[in-house]
Amino acid sequence: MSNNDLAQRSRSAVWHPCTQMKTLETLPPLAIRQAEGVWLHDYDGHRYLDATSAWWVNLFGHRNPRINAALKAQLDTLEHVMLAGCTHEPVVALSEKLARLTGLGHAFYGSDGASATEIALKMSFHFWRNRGLSGKNRFVSLQHGYHGETVGALAVTDIPIFRDTYAPLLRASAQVPSPDWRLAESGESPQDYALRCAQALDDYLAAHHAEIAAVILEPLVQGAAGMAMYHADYLLLARQSCNRYQVHLIADEIAVGFGRTGTMFACEQAGITPDFICLSKGLTGGYLPLSAVLTTNAVYECFYDDATARGFLHSHSYTGNALACRAALATLEIFEQDNVLVANRAKQVRMNAALQPLRELPIAHPRNTGMIWAFDVPDAPADFPRHFYQQALAHGLLLRPLGNTVYFMPPYVISDAEIDWLAERIILVMKKVTT
Repeated sequence: MSNNDLAQRSRSAVWHPCTQMKTLETLPPLAIRQAEGVWLHDYDGHRYLDATSAWWVNLFGHRNPRINAALKAQLDTLEHVMLAGCTHEPVVALSEKLARLTGLGHAFYGSDGASATEIALKMSFHFWRNRGLSGKNRFVSLQHGYHGETVGALAVTDIPIFRDTYAPLLRASAQVPSPDWRLAESGESPQDYALRCAQALDDYLAAHHAEIAAVILEPLVQGAAGMAMYHADYLLLARQSCNRYQVHLIADEIAVGFGRTGTMFACEQAGITPDFICLSKGLTGGYLPLSAVLTTNAVYECFYDDATARGFLHSHSYTGNALACRAALATLEIFEQDNVLVANRAKQVRMNAALQPLRELPIAHPRNTGMIWAFDVPDAPADFPRHFYQQALAHGLLLRPLGNTVYFMPPYVISDAEIDWLAERIILVMKKVTT
């Protein structure tokens, strides 16, 4: 089989996500035969460095031997059982471990990030309803924020290309200014701009808190906004405002959790604990779909009652799947055994050093938080993402820009030599597309 053979079959049979299918006539999907570590291999003998970690999910490389072994062992015991009325050791062990890591408990499981957002929004609304405050049923999110594409999640997403078509289906929510430091005025520091945006949030809650159930945000990095990065003080002040006005704070750590920002969870950098934390993507190391929402004792106890209707009656068929939970446990064990966060700090330093020549090229806002890097290309033409993607493939890289933003967040197992190679190839591609 060749790349072309599989690509043709895929165009006929598979409706690809985030894709105008007509574009696949001239830019066919990349046909991947196998993968190992940071590398993807196609059917024609080419390899590509997976610089986006398989859409931000893969933490410890493809075909990781420790995660593979854990899954193979789990297959010999239990693959899945319904979690309504049943339980199993992997889901209990994972819930206990996530509680220790987040400072929250009572893990409720879904299948993907958007499901986690839906769970958190519904749970917050239902909490206030159980408290007799059913008027608190609206939500606040950040401008340019992204929280998923199901109807409830899309209602708090502020990315026009995803949201506008479905606007008639969505419940109205409010957006407050994003603390993205690229939006700061000339001479205004990222911290000062974050403080100004936090004041705007506080002002909004002061006026509308009686109808607001929760504020939902992506801590430190807004992914689909073009890897918009902001100062941790915003999180601290947002937590204080939510406390002041009796509004829940939902931390969407779906993309930024599990070490991506340099700490296990981004909220740690502000020293705060949210009322809800949404987790997915890296949770299983990129192996299987799984998401979780953890919350406080106060929220949990508000649902604990003799009346069924006061319970949280939400479910997914594969909730708490045993195989996915085992993959998650194996992933968390790697964090513990390999001192990953410390090792990542050294990788971060090396990558930043290797990228220094990039600053001599026509780019704007070079930025880095933990294991996430990004820069913007000013005055990029409309076809820039496609052109850059094609050139990246030609140079052995899988990179998909977000508009005029080039970003990369490779798996944590990337070696020093691979870091140098990745930086060198990104610089070569940039020279190709800008000269």
